[in-house]
Amino acid sequence: MATKSFPGRAGMRGRIFLGGALAASAATALALAPAAGAQSHQGQQGQSNTLVPGSLVISGTTYPSDGVNIAVGQNLPFANNYSNKLNPEPTTDPGFPQAVVDGQYPFVFNNASADGSFGVGTPIDLFDVSLGGQPLGTVHVPTNDMTTSFESKSELALNLSTNGQDLSFLGYDVPAGTLDASNSNTPGVFDPTNPDLTGLNSSLTAGGVYRVAGNLSSDGKWTFTNTNAYTGDNGRAALLVNTGGRDSFVTAGNDNNGNTGKGAYPTVPADLINATGAQTFAQSFAPQASQTPGAPSLLGTFSITQLGLAADKAGKDTNFRGLTEYHNVVYYSKGSGSNGVNTVYFVDTTGSACTNGVGLPAAGAPLPTPGTTYQLCVLKGFNTQLAATDNNDFPFGMWFANRNTLYVADEGSGSFASDPANPYADAQAQVGNGITGLQKWTFDGSEWVRDYTIQNGLNLGQPYTVAGYPTGDNTAAGGTNEPWAPATDGLRNISGHVNANGTVTVYATTSTVSGSGDQGGDPNQVVAVTDELGATTAGAEAFRTIAPARFGVRYGGVAVLPRDFGQGNGDGNSQN
Repeated sequence: MATKSFPGRAGMRGRIFLGGALAASAATALALAPAAGAQSHQGQQGQSNTLVPGSLVISGTTYPSDGVNIAVGQNLPFANNYSNKLNPEPTTDPGFPQAVVDGQYPFVFNNASADGSFGVGTPIDLFDVSLGGQPLGTVHVPTNDMTTSFESKSELALNLSTNGQDLSFLGYDVPAGTLDASNSNTPGVFDPTNPDLTGLNSSLTAGGVYRVAGNLSSDGKWTFTNTNAYTGDNGRAALLVNTGGRDSFVTAGNDNNGNTGKGAYPTVPADLINATGAQTFAQSFAPQASQTPGAPSLLGTFSITQLGLAADKAGKDTNFRGLTEYHNVVYYSKGSGSNGVNTVYFVDTTGSACTNGVGLPAAGAPLPTPGTTYQLCVLKGFNTQLAATDNNDFPFGMWFANRNTLYVADEGSGSFASDPANPYADAQAQVGNGITGLQKWTFDGSEWVRDYTIQNGLNLGQPYTVAGYPTGDNTAAGGTNEPWAPATDGLRNISGHVNANGTVTVYATTSTVSGSGDQGGDPNQVVAVTDELGATTAGAEAFRTIAPARFGVRYGGVAVLPRDFGQGNGDGNSQN
């Protein structure tokens, strides 16, 4: 087998107090089809799409069972030569690669060998289950309003609004089946060096794909808000901030899929810098066709120069993945890319909480004001080592159990097949490293301290089988010649609740490694673990499966709904 590495591409405030018996009961694996008597909600504008208070919501996407319309030899929307043409003529052939396999899952992702931005637009589902995993219903997000990119593993985080009565996430304003949306330009921020030409017209200089914040209120009403943020890359998470007036989203993501900042184009334009990282934009109630999104608006900025270090590529220090909010403070995590620092950040709305780029949120800090740009700070106690030299830290989801207890998911390195004799060796080597998995942090009065990391039950680096999924090595056209079988590499998005018996239960989606054409297309899982809230040393905690890996299904995010979801305006702290 060839030696290859396939790195990844481009919580809630209110808590629920439950009896210990439920928390300790064995979880029942989620079936995608609703159980007998369960309700399946059709995701249509204005129609009821209610979720069950006190339940667990899992976002996911399912690849079409009959595939998508891709023919071997057809042009793919990734122009091999376009990044060298700032002003191409309409008649210039940009050198499109051709599909090496058709649109059948999972072989379709071998097209990434020809198209570095390859992805397929697929529908989004919200699977509503009990806290033990029993199906309660499914909300189908209307595909005429938004879709996701199936292989973009960092997408579909779920976040409750600051008042606990809305559920938000990001996607694309394109039909299902659209190729390469996750690396396309947005209409309002055009990167002329971006090789992904999805959505562009025949002149190769206009068009693009809006990113969309989908929001489902507790009374079952949808809004879909288009934005020009995250041109050239994907938005990962959205959270609605309730201000008492016009509500606004805060979001996390990345941009810049082109050659800006490299080689002949060393200067990154201001509009690209302003379209990445921590963004904010007002919620819209208008139909998408009538929306006219303006320029992206930065919620927060961060540069490693705040840490006293030399600047690196502009706009890449805020390549954010995770997002949460707790007691009016918005937090971000960065866990990918070679720029900046992979760590946990917070938005300093007071302007006084940071010293040399590191600090703690000020007591009584207000929520961000829409349209205002703030400084971001590394949360004191968390990593400050540059990503360029740090091979261990890959933080993703975050969830606060209380003011002094924070759980952080670490995704793992994503490294695969560096050892020809054992492709899974990199993931297996993370066992016992104290980092990969679910980290528990406590505040000691002056800084945050990592107490321990829960890995038991994750089976890091152990390949698993999925019914209907290929076995053996990926030797199909464009294949890696490495094993198809996925293995858990770490965790992505998390949410949780506090139990009445002094424990907490944390839910998470898993990350994977494999020899598939794109690891973001692997079938992953949803898992849960119950931990002693007051413990500062690890015990016998072990993860259990809530939703097993299923053929053609990728799980994105999780959110535990408050028990008053849909029963009032809520303040997001009603059960604190």
